[in-house]
Amino acid sequence: MNVEALKIALQLFGGLALFIYGMNFMSDGLQKAAGEKMKSILAMLTRNVFVGVLAGAAATAVLQSSGAVTVMVIGFVAANLMTLRQAISIIMGANIGTCVTAQLVAFQIGDFSWAFVIVGFIMYFFVSKKEKIVDFGQAIFAFGILFTGLNLMSEAMKPLAQSTMFAELMLKVADMPVLGIITGAVMTAIVQSSSASIAVLQNLAGTAGPDGVSSLIGLAGAIPILFGTNIGSTTTALLASIGGSINAKRTALSHMIFNVVGTIIFIWFTPFIAKFVAAISPSGDELDIISRQIANAHLTFNVATTLLFLPLIGVLATVVTKLIPGKDGERDPMDPVYLDYNVLEQPFAAIHLAVQELSRMAEITAQMIVETKKAFLGNNLQSADKVMEYELQVNNLRDLLTEYLSSVLSADKVTEYQATEISRLLHVVSDVEHIGDNCKNIAEFSMEKIKKGYEFSDTACAEIYECFDHGSKMVNDSIDALKNENTELAESVKEQEQALNRMEEHLRAKHMERLNSRQCSPEFTVIYTDVIHNIEKIGDSCDNIANVVLDGARHGRHEEAVEGI
Repeated sequence: MNVEALKIALQLFGGLALFIYGMNFMSDGLQKAAGEKMKSILAMLTRNVFVGVLAGAAATAVLQSSGAVTVMVIGFVAANLMTLRQAISIIMGANIGTCVTAQLVAFQIGDFSWAFVIVGFIMYFFVSKKEKIVDFGQAIFAFGILFTGLNLMSEAMKPLAQSTMFAELMLKVADMPVLGIITGAVMTAIVQSSSASIAVLQNLAGTAGPDGVSSLIGLAGAIPILFGTNIGSTTTALLASIGGSINAKRTALSHMIFNVVGTIIFIWFTPFIAKFVAAISPSGDELDIISRQIANAHLTFNVATTLLFLPLIGVLATVVTKLIPGKDGERDPMDPVYLDYNVLEQPFAAIHLAVQELSRMAEITAQMIVETKKAFLGNNLQSADKVMEYELQVNNLRDLLTEYLSSVLSADKVTEYQATEISRLLHVVSDVEHIGDNCKNIAEFSMEKIKKGYEFSDTACAEIYECFDHGSKMVNDSIDALKNENTELAESVKEQEQALNRMEEHLRAKHMERLNSRQCSPEFTVIYTDVIHNIEKIGDSCDNIANVVLDGARHGRHEEAVEGI
């Protein structure tokens, strides 16, 4: 390889590296700037298929990566947070969302790239310490870097286009649609970004061939490559599904089938698509407008494919279910259900999964209270043993959640608000684990009570029964408040905690009265008071969880107020 060829190669791949870096950095900035708005998109993901398409497109427009959205969806399907049909609709929307980058590139604002770099740099480093302004500055700065990379690629392609060998190669690709599809698919699979592949294609098409007038590849030659990039983008999902649940594999396969079948159908209509795109795009010299034409072809293909498949989502779901039959095996009770390390790059989604797992952990402690009550009041050793088994699960989930949330916290994309939210959730993890510890303590008292043959009076049993019911309701209410961000229920938990405190004081006083009147044996006192005290401590943990919910709501309102300024 001569020096000139090496220089062209370095400039071309260096420009591609800058483009991909700029796109990822812009995605980080947009995601952080969107902040809590991403929660709204997340809520849309689990609605009907039509809303799913919109949500998929919106999420991809913010994340600037259909692969990231697809990986997130696969994680949700694996955790049974959404159905296969919903997942397919979101993936369809994600394909449409990828068109945003191509449309931006088509504006050909490369001459102003350094202006974006300068303005974004000033906002990012100097203008303000406000997180939102810094995040928008990062997005603008990255936008400039993105176009700087495009400029480098464009400059590298000019001398490359004059090469007879390269020009002949492009002619072969343009004349053989199958070769174009393969080229687009392989290129996207390598760079793991269909947006980057399409940007390269737009630059290539905007470069003059040996005649110095016409496009090196032309619109008709670019369209098959465009189709191929959609197929290549499915590799990210396929890789993410490895080792996942059966439904996760089905989701990834449906993504591939959707893009492959769409390509097979529309490749036969390439000349008609080219004419349609030319009709809806601006007129002018080919080299000046072909980038916009490619962006419009990309949008046309993805919208048309989605409209074609949207009524057939049920059929597609049935097909992938037939291709990948069977059911997922039973999970190990010690394994998490919702945690997925593949989505750490999207903190808002990772936090959502952590809350689901934390709620499941809390639900285990709610079951522990039920078994603890059976163990103590029913002298049931089997229930006491169950409490001990549940306690091991709770401790294991505490460790896994702490590790997972710490991993999310270490990600560069975490906003200040999300960091605060993670910190609050870590406190909740500890509080839920403390509830398990208190249940374990009572289970141990139950074993001692059964072993020594202690028989409590009917009055004492009725009091403890009432105390258990109060504590159980508090745990269930605090779980619902956490899962649904229900501030009214959180306030109710705090009121119940005050009532439980008064109940403990009242029951202690009544027990002392029974001791003084010799209606109760002194040897029962330690167990009686320890049981109601442990239930009161469960109430304290529930109160702490309620405080986290209320604190999160206050911070959320503050975030909205700041965004509105």
